[in-house]
Amino acid sequence: MNFQQLEYALALHEIKHFARAADQCNVTQATLSAMLKRLEEEIGYSLFDRSAHPIQATEEGIHFMQLAVDILNKKEEILSLKEDEQKELVGELRLGIIPTVSNTLLPLFLADFIKENPKLKLQIIELTTEEIISQLKNRQLDLGILSTPLPEDYHNLEEVILYYESMMVYGVDDNKKEYISSADVKGGQIWLLEEGHCFRNQSLTICDIKEKKLKEQQLEFKANSFETLINLSDQFGGFTLIPELYFKNLSPQRKKRTKGFNAPIPVREISLVANQPLQKKNAMRKLSKLIQSTVPQLLESSKHPNKDLDIIHF
Repeated sequence: MNFQQLEYALALHEIKHFARAADQCNVTQATLSAMLKRLEEEIGYSLFDRSAHPIQATEEGIHFMQLAVDILNKKEEILSLKEDEQKELVGELRLGIIPTVSNTLLPLFLADFIKENPKLKLQIIELTTEEIISQLKNRQLDLGILSTPLPEDYHNLEEVILYYESMMVYGVDDNKKEYISSADVKGGQIWLLEEGHCFRNQSLTICDIKEKKLKEQQLEFKANSFETLINLSDQFGGFTLIPELYFKNLSPQRKKRTKGFNAPIPVREISLVANQPLQKKNAMRKLSKLIQSTVPQLLESSKHPNKDLDIIHF
């Protein structure tokens, strides 16, 4: 039995499909199957019910997976002891980040982070919140950057708050108002990101709009980017919500069509998240410190006392 076999078993347990699990592990399906068969022969019982669709872990297999996670966590803990003593990070760091954060946040810290850690191999993957949480739990990711606070179901995840970012409204042509309220946009045409983006749910919460209300709109377009949402607003009217960092990259003309909210200002909380027990302690500490020292001072929301902020849950 070796660590690689444990990782293969956990991948199949999570994905429940041989071909996709093999692809996740960067091996052929035949290699994955042979390694797991060899593992089962060694331990003397079956880990998976291969006749089930999708593939399911057996009763013994479920217990085995729990032990495998513990063993691999201890392995990472041992390997991280040396890392914690080093000034610069080495080895590999796998970072997941939600798409509504990546394009505005990464340019603010990534170059400095790479420069400070030249021996580190950094892998960054854009994923939804649910995908990041799943891959953190299954050790496919080391760290994640996403919108928090997370539901209580995810109590085993450690969160370090990086910054609070105001949510703003694009598509407002009333120059008489410096700020608007959620009542000003309620009932109008709203353009939203597609399902799976936590920013979509946060937008619906702020505007107090139910999903079934969206079905009544003549045109419903589920976009994957803020740029698409803004273009829809420009062409067809209506409004959309955008985060403050994205607003800062808009043209002067488009900034004129954007308004902030009255207090309490709706904000999203952006955090660095890791699974417990924490393995990449030094990486989490260094990365969070860098972002915290770079981003908040760029945001208007950081200039307001916490009592004037309304943290929107996803």
